[in-house]
Amino acid sequence: MTDTLPIRRALISVSDKTGLVEFGRWLAAQGAEILSTGGTAKALREASVPVKDVSEHTGFPEILDGRVKTLVPQVHGGILGRRDDAAHLAQMAEHAIAPIDLVAVNLYPFEATVKAGGDFDACIENIDIGGPAMIRSAAKNHADVVVITEPAQLARVMAAGGSTAVMRREFAAAAYARTAAYDAAIAAWFAGQLGQEFPPRLAFAGTLAQTLRYGENPHQQAGFYLDGSARPGIATARQVQGKALSFNNLNDTDAAFECVAEFEAPSVVIVKHANPCGVAQGATLNEAWDLALRCDPVSAFGGIIAVNRRLDRAAAEKMAAIFSEVVIAPEADDDAIEAFARKKNLRLLLTGGLPDPASAGMVFRSVGGGFLAQGRDSGRVNEAGLQVVTKRAPTPAELADLIFAFRVAKHVKSNAIIYAKDGATVGIGAGQMSRVDSSRIAAWKSGEAARAAGLETSLAVGSVVASDAFFPFADGLEAAAAAGATAVIQPGGSMRDAEVIAAADAAGLAMVFTGMRHFRH
Repeated sequence: MTDTLPIRRALISVSDKTGLVEFGRWLAAQGAEILSTGGTAKALREASVPVKDVSEHTGFPEILDGRVKTLVPQVHGGILGRRDDAAHLAQMAEHAIAPIDLVAVNLYPFEATVKAGGDFDACIENIDIGGPAMIRSAAKNHADVVVITEPAQLARVMAAGGSTAVMRREFAAAAYARTAAYDAAIAAWFAGQLGQEFPPRLAFAGTLAQTLRYGENPHQQAGFYLDGSARPGIATARQVQGKALSFNNLNDTDAAFECVAEFEAPSVVIVKHANPCGVAQGATLNEAWDLALRCDPVSAFGGIIAVNRRLDRAAAEKMAAIFSEVVIAPEADDDAIEAFARKKNLRLLLTGGLPDPASAGMVFRSVGGGFLAQGRDSGRVNEAGLQVVTKRAPTPAELADLIFAFRVAKHVKSNAIIYAKDGATVGIGAGQMSRVDSSRIAAWKSGEAARAAGLETSLAVGSVVASDAFFPFADGLEAAAAAGATAVIQPGGSMRDAEVIAAADAAGLAMVFTGMRHFRH
């Protein structure tokens, strides 16, 4: 005995016709009646698959430019009627409603229309009504009806010789997820049209890209979902080699790639535990790699490497000389790919592009009982937006390093202190409860990096320093001055700004205010 139900009558209306003809021929071979509309019916007829127009089945023509063609009792009664309910069967017989055992529907391409820049009227016309109604009806009555929303599901029905109870329940769940995502996309579009950045009810959806081995820790489960935005990065990446990416790999790789996209010159970012441990610009990626690695060669071990240029062999050979978890780049030369081939466990990701650091977007964080939503930190400082607040103005070289350091600070966990010199970080202090502690750690890191490089003088000497938020007291700035920094960039806005400015003047430092902070928690 089997729980597989045969398909005696199927309603098919799909925009994605992958596998359609093969499935239609299979249904016809089973003796099933196929009901269809428009382009789907045309494609089946051209393949010599017998098909009956829905309007012929219902006795009611398509009206209102096709807006109404399946919203009739002959369709929804045939889908929703329970086969184990005598009253339902009697009413179906009374009204000449034939049961429908399979519904295969793709929705109008609303998301694609929006993505292509369709105008208001085009987007409205691509909001499917009949499709979601049929999908939801079939999913509700999945005890008797199988609902198909993805082309891959067609093959499973053929392989089973019909629909099994487990399959019908699984496909029903997928169907509700699909209509929920569809409605979420429509709601988000309408909110945008109305200028509602934070609408009263917020819905969003994702498509599972990968079930991960575990989450941050082995006792946590995790999955990687795509939101459909196709922002260049881990969502668009092609994995050239290496074992499967973990939760922490994905999180850290995203942090590295978003950071490296901030810079125009050839740049390298090395990330460990979501914090940059080395960032540098250079005339080439090769040069940038040497400078980024110099900042913290110890932390770089087992880290994530991101570059903002096509990866060449010279840089790849140097990167391959140390143990790294992931290398991510927009593209790579064939010989660069070959250089990594001997590192079998290294994941090499090629994204096809760089994310725009100034573009808008939303980021989310779960909290107990809900989630927080905010706009992406797309703020960027430039020379025109800086205010010199000390007696001494920064030199052109200091100014370039200050802007570089503040862009790095945006990607370092708060409290963040960055020492930089000649377009490269030379000390990073991250994630401390006290800003002065971050200053001291960054200075200590600079000294350690100098010793690792065989230098007698700390790398912080002659550097500039960036703080992601204002110095609440002069002690953090004084720690930077003691380390050898010559210029400071910070948001300003503290009640003690005058005290901090006076300390900078006393130390002979140049200092600029940005008026913008970059907290990152």
